[in-house]
Amino acid sequence: MAPYRMFEATDTREVEAADGTKLFLRCWRVPADTETKGSVLLVHGLGEHGGRYGHVAHLFNELGIEAWAHDHRGFGRSEGARARVPEANTLIEDTRLIYATVQQESGSLPILLGHSMGGAIAARAVTGGWITPRALVLSSPALKSRIGGFLRGVASGLEMLLPNIAMPHGLPLHKISHDPEVLADAIADPLNHSLISPRITMFILNAGEAAIRDAGKLSTPLLVQAAGDDRLVDPEGAKAFAAVAPAGLCTLKIYPGLWHEIYNEREHDRDIVLADLKDWLTRVVLR
Repeated sequence: MAPYRMFEATDTREVEAADGTKLFLRCWRVPADTETKGSVLLVHGLGEHGGRYGHVAHLFNELGIEAWAHDHRGFGRSEGARARVPEANTLIEDTRLIYATVQQESGSLPILLGHSMGGAIAARAVTGGWITPRALVLSSPALKSRIGGFLRGVASGLEMLLPNIAMPHGLPLHKISHDPEVLADAIADPLNHSLISPRITMFILNAGEAAIRDAGKLSTPLLVQAAGDDRLVDPEGAKAFAAVAPAGLCTLKIYPGLWHEIYNEREHDRDIVLADLKDWLTRVVLR
C-alpha cells in the first residue's frame, strides 16, 4: 500500500461553506502522551483529496503538531460538482474558512502547507492577505504552468463562455512518482478524478502569477520544496517565488530527478524530503 494509507485520520467532520456546500475535514490528533505544540492545515492538489496526506500528518504528529486536511469542494468527499467552483477565488475562501475552523479548534495560529494546486492556493491566500499563518510550506507548488500562450488563451476564452465545463486535464499522471505502488493507488482511488474546468485552470494560472508578484509581502517563515524533474508544473515558479520572498525568511529545497509528488516518491527519496521538512519545522518553527 502507498505510505499515506498507513495513517488514517483520527476523526472527521463537515464544515459548511457560505453557500451551504459541505466541506469534508479530517484530523490526525497528537497522541495523548505527546505535548501538543500547535496545528497544521494540509491543502491538497488537483484531482486528489486530503486523505492522501496521512503520512505527512503522522510526521507532524510526531512533533506534537495536530494535523488537519480538508477536501476542496468538487473533490474527494466534499460536496459540489466535480472540478467546478462558483467564483474565481472560491477555493481560497473555502480554505480561509477551514483555516479559521482549525485555528478556533486549536487555539493558536496553524501552519499552512499546500501541495501543487494547494500550493498555489496557500501561496496566494498568504500573499493576498486572506490567511496569516504561523508558517508556510509549499510542496511542488503550481506557481508556473507548462502550458503555452495559445492554450492559455483558449482557457481564458472558455472561462468567459463556459467557466464550469468539466473536462480531462490531460496531465501526465504516470509521472507523479517513481513509486509504482503510489501510481497504482492513485489510479484505483475512487476519490481521485482527472477533471478540471476553465475557471479552475485560470485560477491556478492567475494565483501563481499573483503569488510570485506579491511574495515580497510575506512576513512568515517559508519552506519551499520542489521536484527538480517535475512533469506537471514548472519548478521555475517555486524558484521565482523564493527569490522574491524577503531575505532570511525563505528556505528553498529543489530535489533533482524527483517527480511531482515529492512526499510520495520512492522510499529513499521520500525519506529525504520528509526529513528536510521535519528538520526545518524543528529548527525554524518549533524552536
